Amino acid sequence: MRFIDLRSDTVTMPTDKMRKAMAEAEVGDSIYRDDPTLNELEKRAAEKVGKEAAIFVPSGTFGNQLCLFTHCTRGQEIIIGKDYHIVVHEVGAPAVIAGVQLRTLETGIKGELDPKEVEKAIRRDDIHEPSTGLICVENACLGGTVVSVENLKEIKEVAERHNLPVHLDGARIFNAAEALGVDVKEITAQCDSVMFCLSKGLGAPVGSIVAGSREFIEKARRKQKLMGGGMRQVGILAAAGLIAIDEMTERLSIDHENSHYLAEKLDEIDGITVNKNTNDISMVYFVLPETVIEEKEFVQKMYDKGIKISGMENGEYRFVTHVNVSREDVDYVIDTVKELIG
Repeated sequence: MRFIDLRSDTVTMPTDKMRKAMAEAEVGDSIYRDDPTLNELEKRAAEKVGKEAAIFVPSGTFGNQLCLFTHCTRGQEIIIGKDYHIVVHEVGAPAVIAGVQLRTLETGIKGELDPKEVEKAIRRDDIHEPSTGLICVENACLGGTVVSVENLKEIKEVAERHNLPVHLDGARIFNAAEALGVDVKEITAQCDSVMFCLSKGLGAPVGSIVAGSREFIEKARRKQKLMGGGMRQVGILAAAGLIAIDEMTERLSIDHENSHYLAEKLDEIDGITVNKNTNDISMVYFVLPETVIEEKEFVQKMYDKGIKISGMENGEYRFVTHVNVSREDVDYVIDTVKELIG
C-alpha cells in the first residue's frame, strides 16, 4: 500500500536518478581526502552558498553541533532564539559536545531575533559571567516561517561590532531563498558558518553540509573526526547529494504551492483553524480541537486511509508537502479530512 506521508520533508525517497548515481559512484577514502565524488560535492556545495569550503556530515544535528564545537570554547555562551531547532530538538547537545550554555531570546512572529535584544544579551567583560562565543540564527525556521535578509543583516552587524561569529542553522535554507525570492547567497552572506540539509525536501537519503571559510572548515574537520564523523567511502552518499543541490533545489516552488493550496483548503473546513503566519514554505500548521476529533483517533484514521501524520505539538498539527506529495495527493488529503471530521 502506498502511503502519503505528511509527517516531514525528511521522509522523501531518493529519485531513480539518485539511486543510479549512488550505485555507480566513484569512491575513495574520505579521511585520506581521496573520495572524488565527496570532494566534488563539498566543492559544489561551498560554491552554491558562496563560501570558501564545505564539509559533508551525517545529519543536520551533527552539522549544527560541529559548528558550535568549532566556534566556541568550553564554558562560553551562545545567543539563540528560544524556539530554534538547536534548543528544542537537539537533545541538549551543546552542553554535552561543545560544553557551552545557551542564552535564549524571544523571537518575533516570523522567528526573527531582535537585533537590540541580541546586543543587550552579549556578555560584558566580567569574571563573574561567561563570555559570549557565538550568535545563532535560523532560516527557514522550525515553525515554517522565513526571516528577512534585512533582519539577518542587522544581526550580523551587531556580531561584527562585538567581534563575534554568526552561525546559521539553514536546514531548509533553499526553501527560505525560494520564499524570499532571493539567491541563497544573499542569506548566507549574513553568517560565518551555515549548515543545510540534503535530506530535508531535497530527496537525498542521508547527509547535510557545513560551509564557511577555508580556515573554519579545516578546523572543523578535526572536530568532525573527534565526533565520529569519518565516513570512508562516502561518495556513495555524496552522489545523491550532488543531484540534491543541482536539481532538487530548483523544484521547491512546487512544494510551496502545494502547501499554500493545502492551507487554503483546510482553512475552509469547519472546525479547523490554519495558522496563516507559519505557511511561508512547505509546512501547514493548524488547530483541530479534540472536541472535534481526538488526537489518537485522527492520526489512526488518517493512517487507515493511507495518510501518515504526526500527532500534535504545542496544540497544533503539522502537515508537510514535499517531492513525494503531488497535487492529487493533496486533494485526497483534503477530502479525507473532510470525511473524518464532517
